[in-house]
Amino acid sequence: MNPPDQQIQSELENFREQWRAEVSARSRNTDSSQHQQPREQHQRPALNQAGSSSASNKPLKRNEFTHRKSTSKTVQQLEDEDEYYQAPSFDDPDTGASKTTGEHKLGRHDVLTSSSKEKGPQEPETALDIYEQAVEREATGMLGDSLQLYRKAFRMDDNVDQSYRNKHFPGRWNKPGQANPSNAAVTVPNTAHHSLEGPTLSLPDLIFSFSQLKIEGAPPECEGVPPPPCPMAELPDEILIHILRDVAIADVGDFVRLAQVCKRLAFLVATEDQIWRRICLGTEFGFGGMQYHWQRGIQWEPLDEAQELADEDVFTMDELAQRRQEESRATTDILWHSLYSSSWQKMFRRRPRIRFNGCYISTVNYIRSGQASAHQVTWNSPVHIVTYYRYLRLFRDGTAISLLTTEEPAHVVHHMTKDNLLLHRGHASMHLPSAVMSSALTGRWRLSSSSDNPDASPADMEGDLYVETEGAVGPRYMYRMELTFRAAGKAAVAKINKLAWKGFWSYNKLTDDWAEFSLKNDKPFFFSRVKSYGVTGE
Repeated sequence: MNPPDQQIQSELENFREQWRAEVSARSRNTDSSQHQQPREQHQRPALNQAGSSSASNKPLKRNEFTHRKSTSKTVQQLEDEDEYYQAPSFDDPDTGASKTTGEHKLGRHDVLTSSSKEKGPQEPETALDIYEQAVEREATGMLGDSLQLYRKAFRMDDNVDQSYRNKHFPGRWNKPGQANPSNAAVTVPNTAHHSLEGPTLSLPDLIFSFSQLKIEGAPPECEGVPPPPCPMAELPDEILIHILRDVAIADVGDFVRLAQVCKRLAFLVATEDQIWRRICLGTEFGFGGMQYHWQRGIQWEPLDEAQELADEDVFTMDELAQRRQEESRATTDILWHSLYSSSWQKMFRRRPRIRFNGCYISTVNYIRSGQASAHQVTWNSPVHIVTYYRYLRLFRDGTAISLLTTEEPAHVVHHMTKDNLLLHRGHASMHLPSAVMSSALTGRWRLSSSSDNPDASPADMEGDLYVETEGAVGPRYMYRMELTFRAAGKAAVAKINKLAWKGFWSYNKLTDDWAEFSLKNDKPFFFSRVKSYGVTGE
């Protein structure tokens, strides 16, 4: 053997020895980390009160980066792949949030940390708890905080994303060949999935099987004692249906939740079409409260009656309102027969409509390149994560409030009222609600109808939303937004919670020119319920 060959063989042998030593060291570290994992889980939350340990500033590992990409695709999903998007709801006003000035101004993460200390919630201890907290931060647009929490969760458990899916989306991750003895749909109770005794009922047949059941009272507290009375079980169906209709008129959500009480009420909620007809035709939640024509001016002023009456063959505004109401009812009847199979429940779920007990929020995140430092050598160019929000609240009388700000939803949505806008506009201060409502814009809205698309089919003549607001740079401008209703998720059929962009323009009243805004980074609006507005949203 030649001397060069001997040298190559010796180098290869040295490399093999180093490789074996490294593998052995890694296996020993893995075994020791498994024994110390419970202890580390209790120690990790106390590493750094500001948010994360020093190790969180390190670059992502390969497996962490892979999990991070799949997680972002699963949770956020703001455009066409938003199957698992869940819009947050805001129950209580944020009374402790305020703007600060000078050196006492806190960062976003510091504000969240201090507020959590005041409320006193328990710190997340497990990897799944940290992962859930990261999902909440990402859903509200706080990408920096969510990234740190994702890193921390994956360091504790590299399969934490699978645990999250199994907890929050069971059944959706079953592969086509996965065992399911009854081949039942996910909507059937879990006990039916593994039942091998006879065929499995479909959902309509399962609900129909409840038709002969009665409302049963509570069982006796102990043996030998008569059961407590149940007055509702003694009511005839006519009175019971009348009660359910009153509940639906007061709050349709409470009416639907009655299906969870017992099988008899589940049957009535699902099949009592006269109640769903009252909901659809009413003005509380149904299409009787929708506006298909302009009702107000952009600054909420009354419309010019002469202009409105000149376009119609009527003599008074009351006659015009009556005619439009009759046209809207006729359109509802046509769509009820043609598109929704003469089912009022299906129509209420699938026909586009505005919700008033909350607001629509568009969370925009994008990355902008930064300038490299001239005094420091870096491998990569710095980037900035830009986050801002668009808020849109619509009222029953055809008016609207539009707002563009960097403030988070928890600090904004509770203050989006007409009174706050009229009181604080043009008088900006560092405290809420003036800090955000001073830049809010007045506007108006209406839905599309057959008058906008006279040649369109019944399925295409509705589904668009037109919003016009005052300009942010002066009274000479006007903004116009065109949005369309979409289902918030691939598995969803209700087209009421998502508004996708069709166009955004600026109109110059003096020069009669239109300019179109670019929608490169803008995301769709998603509806979020705000409890402080009440059920009706007024």
